Amino acid sequence: MSVLVGYDTRLVVQGMSGSTGAFHTKQAIEYGTRVVAGVTPGKGGMKVAGLEQIPMYDTVDEAVQLAGANASVIYVPPPAAADAILEAAAAGIELIITITEGIPARDMVRVKSILERDYPYVQTVGPNCPGVITPGQCKIGIMPGYIHKPGGVGVVSRSGTLTYEIVHQLTSLGLGQSTAIGIGGDPVKGMDFIDALALFADEPGTSSIFMIGEIGGDSEERAAQFIKDNVKKPVGAFIGGQ
Repeated sequence: MSVLVGYDTRLVVQGMSGSTGAFHTKQAIEYGTRVVAGVTPGKGGMKVAGLEQIPMYDTVDEAVQLAGANASVIYVPPPAAADAILEAAAAGIELIITITEGIPARDMVRVKSILERDYPYVQTVGPNCPGVITPGQCKIGIMPGYIHKPGGVGVVSRSGTLTYEIVHQLTSLGLGQSTAIGIGGDPVKGMDFIDALALFADEPGTSSIFMIGEIGGDSEERAAQFIKDNVKKPVGAFIGGQ
């Protein structure tokens, strides 16, 4: 069991023709992720070296209609990343994971406003995040897959590197993970701790939760209150920084 991503995920990679997008697309495929399409405007039909089997389209709408994509990951450069998120939402994608860092906060404020108004059913993760992985099923993002192990611990984190450290320690102790979600540390982002905690609380395959926070903002405090009021499963937490 898992949340957000799994065997049924059919991924379109926005920015697959770039070096970063191509590299991590190959890593995702090697892990077992079902990548069904790539999108770069103006490059529809091209073959990306090492990914010749993945069709390239000009738009996300084509990837949805022709390849059945139901999730997107964004490696688009910062100036165009906000529009890429909105394009995916308009095409009917219901899970959008944005790896790109450096997106202006003003752009993300606009994106959040439009998503909340026009696409309330869309779940977004990021930007500036490592992505989401359900061990043994689906890896979307830049995390090293080999440190993860299938199991019952749900992991949610603001920090990419701390995620890897905690997951590695959990795996070393024999504690596998149901899903690990890197929400990113930007001040304006999609999914926050409470959203992820709610998913894990309702997911029968998750037996416990580990939350990794950082200093700055009040997300951790609000998450603690949510846990107290709503989460019956065991929760461990670590806050990095001083």
